[in-house]
Amino acid sequence: MNSEAMALVGPSIQWFNISPLLALLAGALLLLVVGALTPQWPRGLYAAVSCATSAVAGILAVVLWGDVVVGKPLTLIGGVLSLDRFALFATITICIALALVSLITNDYLHREGQDAPEVYALFLIAAIGAVIMVSTNDLLVLFLGLEILSLSLYVLAASNRNKAKSEEAGLKYFILGGFSSAFFLYGVALVFGAVGSTNFGKIAGVLANEQTIPNNDALLLVGIGLLLVGFAFKVSLVPFQMWTPDVYEGAPTPVTAYLASIGKVAALGALVRVFVVAFPARMDDWRPAVTVLALLTLVIGAVLAVVQTDVKRMLAYSSITHAGFMLVGLEAASHRGSLGANTGVSATLTYLLIYSVVVVGTFGVVSLAAGVGDSATSVEDMRGLAKRRPALALGLTVLLLAQAGVPLTSGFVAKFGVIQSAVNAGSYALAVAAMVSAVIAAFVYLRIMVSVWLHDPKDASPMEVPLASALAIGLAVAFTLVIGFFPGWLLDAARDLAQFASL
Repeated sequence: MNSEAMALVGPSIQWFNISPLLALLAGALLLLVVGALTPQWPRGLYAAVSCATSAVAGILAVVLWGDVVVGKPLTLIGGVLSLDRFALFATITICIALALVSLITNDYLHREGQDAPEVYALFLIAAIGAVIMVSTNDLLVLFLGLEILSLSLYVLAASNRNKAKSEEAGLKYFILGGFSSAFFLYGVALVFGAVGSTNFGKIAGVLANEQTIPNNDALLLVGIGLLLVGFAFKVSLVPFQMWTPDVYEGAPTPVTAYLASIGKVAALGALVRVFVVAFPARMDDWRPAVTVLALLTLVIGAVLAVVQTDVKRMLAYSSITHAGFMLVGLEAASHRGSLGANTGVSATLTYLLIYSVVVVGTFGVVSLAAGVGDSATSVEDMRGLAKRRPALALGLTVLLLAQAGVPLTSGFVAKFGVIQSAVNAGSYALAVAAMVSAVIAAFVYLRIMVSVWLHDPKDASPMEVPLASALAIGLAVAFTLVIGFFPGWLLDAARDLAQFASL
């Protein structure tokens, strides 16, 4: 062995600080290896392992939360990962959503006769990619996490081999996802060419010390723009949202819930971290683009949701509108020195947690109503749900009211937070657009509720509600009401999320 190879010293690894990632990896390997070498497990055991894994990872993140002293966040593994409360809050959100999705997936797979460990293993692998994305401190590591998440989601979207729409959804998502990854990677290359590093802290340091980079300023701005385009595809921002309704409609409903929750947490969490940590010196350059994207996403998402007839497509366009709300928080965070800069990041992460729980619960109800084949998802198919299962209809109503932002639900807390941050930052036009968008989107949720409560059912037979799905929906409804009535503890926990770790 030559002397140069012997001189190489790898970065030190603090194993406990990456324990949530290790827990998710252990759960995925358990399902893949043991599941492949043993006969079919009893019903519910695959989902139980997935839920237990997410619980262990979430608990480890909570333990680490107490170890991260406010104002003194850490970087890990040579500075490529961050250990701060932003990353831990997003990790906890991912673990909560993963557990809820696993519960509704259990009943879906049993109903379709496809109960197997592969789907849950892919859930856990995708969650690893999501955690890497929200914790990264380096653009290349971010791309690695993005691909881990994306490749798993491509397979999951096409996982129902008995349904042509599922295969179509997987193919569309794969093709457009590949385009978005190419935009993102090209942006990484241009930023590296302009600055000489992919590390967030080093990028921020170079840009803070120079007003412009000689001969490379245009290169940097194009690179930032391509990064934003890549994120816009993943987050479903208008005009890069074209894949969302088709993929949401065609994918198995639990996978749609995963896309709408954990997929959004990963992409938006990474978007906030990259632009606030790596490019604060260029906020005046990227803020106008974020403002335009937020305005388009808020208005167009809400308007297009109104004309849909399929509930999954309605919720797809609704998720686009919600992404616009979350982008309002990022825009507010770009106003350095204002009150909005302090609250924008926290408002966005709080919105992500609340929306993730609410949307998984909503899709849990849709999955039950869709029945065998997962095809009865139109507004007409939801007719008379209240007469077949009043408790289920009541839970759906609470979750839809939360998405509409009605007071005394968690959705009101989420929307109020981002609009308040916009007002504090002086972005009054964006705040008004957000409120108008919320009014338009409320019609969508009202339309579903009218079909559920005021019409007679097509099929008057009682609907079976399996225990796992009932538990997931019940927990989502309870969370929605608890946060709606007592939001203080969550807002207090999210207060210091803007203190990022960076070199």
